Amino acid sequence: MVKEARGRNLFFTTEVAATIESSNVIFISVNTPTKTFGIGAGRAANLEFVEKCARQIAQNSNSHKIVVEKSTLPVRTAEAVKRILKSATNPNASFSVLSNPEFLAEGTAIKDLLNPDRVLIGGECSEAIEQLAGIYGRWVEPERILRTNLWSSELSKLTANAFLAQRVSSINAISALCEATGADIDEVANAIGTDSRIGPKFLKSSVGFGGSCFQKDILNLVYLCEHFGLHEVAKYWEQVIVMNDYQKRRFSTRIVTTMFNTVSDKKIAVWGFAFKKDTNDTRESAAIYVCRDLLEERAKLTIYDPQVSLDKIKHDLAALMTNGSGELSENNRKLIESNVQVADSAESAALGAHAIVVLTEWDEFTTSDFASVYQSMRKPAFLFDGRNLLDRKILAGFGFEVHSIGKS
Repeated sequence: MVKEARGRNLFFTTEVAATIESSNVIFISVNTPTKTFGIGAGRAANLEFVEKCARQIAQNSNSHKIVVEKSTLPVRTAEAVKRILKSATNPNASFSVLSNPEFLAEGTAIKDLLNPDRVLIGGECSEAIEQLAGIYGRWVEPERILRTNLWSSELSKLTANAFLAQRVSSINAISALCEATGADIDEVANAIGTDSRIGPKFLKSSVGFGGSCFQKDILNLVYLCEHFGLHEVAKYWEQVIVMNDYQKRRFSTRIVTTMFNTVSDKKIAVWGFAFKKDTNDTRESAAIYVCRDLLEERAKLTIYDPQVSLDKIKHDLAALMTNGSGELSENNRKLIESNVQVADSAESAALGAHAIVVLTEWDEFTTSDFASVYQSMRKPAFLFDGRNLLDRKILAGFGFEVHSIGKS
């Protein structure tokens, strides 16, 4: 798509000032990570880059501009953007600020863009809203273009991600009960998913959700609720994160206890490191936390992910294993260097392993030669399926001892 459009109606440039001057509509599409310092550290969104964009737009504008918030932002950020834009020195500069939050998902972004569930545009100037709606209207049906006020639009993105994460944490909470009672989480999820009031989406139990959005946006929502004195609401949403952390820790503990209460000096094949299939994104991936837990138990990890490099894996583990001052101890550095390696295939990762741990739902894992994989492993050959991706009965037929999420 880029190759087809480049040089026609798609251009890349570092001439930011000149491009601002010549533009009618400007999208702010920068990272808004969780703050790691100062007031609100660990919860509030870092709006440094948004503010810098707004200041650069104000500095280089000489006519009316429509400024569109595309980044995921806290409620009322548009107010700050408008105040900054008012500082424009050129008397001919004027601005309309719109909120147009992103709803594309990693791995399906192009499909989501071409056939969106909805396009949300929030603003105070109806003329500006209609200009932006006209752009999307070239391929999106009119009924899917929703118009709201600024604050509703900003809050809708946080709320959407919070609701999706809540569903994941809810089904994962029930998966723990399934393991304790003998119920099957997939059967439970299918049963409740047929209820039209609930629906089947985001009811797939797993080792936990990851990615750049869910945790960041829920923490931001929690911070906002606390800021406005809504402490009970903040605690409610914070529990979604608590449950997700519990699910990752519970899975790691299950691996250790099942393997005779020790994984020290045992080779464990880790299948998948990205937070979900069809992406190389490892941000907040459950795999990082599970691998950290296993390393702390002195396991030897051989990791295979078709999209994630050894350098990235070691970087993510080092970042998670730092102390409160952000320093990596010498012992942890040596542990990562000596006990983490990568393989060039799922099968080679399992060679001589005591266990396989599936942490990303890559399609290729379902077509592995499990008869050969079983023969190449130490016995008993354990398989811990953190994504409920594989057929337990078939694997048991080969001889594997299979442990899945939400299945006794």
